[in-house]
Amino acid sequence: MPAQQVQQNYNWGVLISKNDTINIDGSTYSATATVPPKPCDAIYVGGAGIVAVVWQDGTVLNFTAVAGEILPVQAIRVNSANTTATLMNALYLK
Repeated sequence: MPAQQVQQNYNWGVLISKNDTINIDGSTYSATATVPPKPCDAIYVGGAGIVAVVWQDGTVLNFTAVAGEILPVQAIRVNSANTTATLMNALYLK
């Protein structure tokens, strides 16, 4: 079965650098942070593989993605550990 595509009109995006401590918005995760990190609205995956998504509460969930897929997840980070997918972009609805 082909991957389901999400039809949205995203109007802003940033390149995701896989990292185990630095979030997509450049902040570092902290459960006691006064300003929580801003989650993206989706992740575009350019190169197939596993995407280790970090949620706002710090938990991690691995997704297997195909090239060109958009994951409709509100993630704060993509961990370097366990992530094999490449060319990822965080997409935002402003």
